[in-house]
Amino acid sequence: MAYSERLAEKIRGVLDSRFDVEEKKMFGGLCFMVAGSMACGVMGDDLLARVGPAAYDDALAQPHAHVMDFTGRPLRGFVRVAGAGLRTSAVLGRWVRDSVAFAVLQADSKPAKRPKQSKISQKPALRKK
Repeated sequence: MAYSERLAEKIRGVLDSRFDVEEKKMFGGLCFMVAGSMACGVMGDDLLARVGPAAYDDALAQPHAHVMDFTGRPLRGFVRVAGAGLRTSAVLGRWVRDSVAFAVLQADSKPAKRPKQSKISQKPALRKK
């Protein structure tokens, strides 16, 4: 499924002041990673918002918000916001900022990752006689 480049561009506008944003193609759409954690994404004309388990029920109560369900089981902590509910920049901005806040919280609570070693550095050194 293709994603709305127009919606992706609007999300980029909300995130343009951040230096820790990375885009990845996932779920047949586009995801925005913040501080190494998924914050939000675009699938079709819909926004995928990661709000976390604590804010999940309140997020679902918002207009145009639905359960995010890819596999037949809902993904608790994620909601899908229909494109019709994202017509104003204020509403889109709120969803994106809430998603970023949760992603940053998640990133801060994870232990630091060890840097990956290159394959060359993993090989034992050859000794010259």
